Amino acid sequence: MIINDSNFEAVVAEGKPVVLDFWATWCGPCRMVSPIIEALAEEYADKVTIGKVNVEEDADELTQHFGIRNIPTILFLKDGQLVDKLVGAVPRATIEEKIKALLP
Repeated sequence: MIINDSNFEAVVAEGKPVVLDFWATWCGPCRMVSPIIEALAEEYADKVTIGKVNVEEDADELTQHFGIRNIPTILFLKDGQLVDKLVGAVPRATIEEKIKALLP
């Protein structure tokens, strides 16, 4: 799922935990993390909303709001609040552990 300034509030309003992957097309580490994010999005689709936020396309407000300075940055939100964050290319197990922590 692509998340940007215009649909972020609606995504959060759905009530599920949200994982945001801030990335850009030119970012090598982002390309390494991308297939992991996509696989986890499928695997956890019924429990967590996992979306990609392209920092170069319609996401200036989100990028500023969350103070994104480096990419990839993966944010973990529960009840609309930031509860955890990963910066840089990290292994699948690390991301999955953070996702599981969002679940009841």
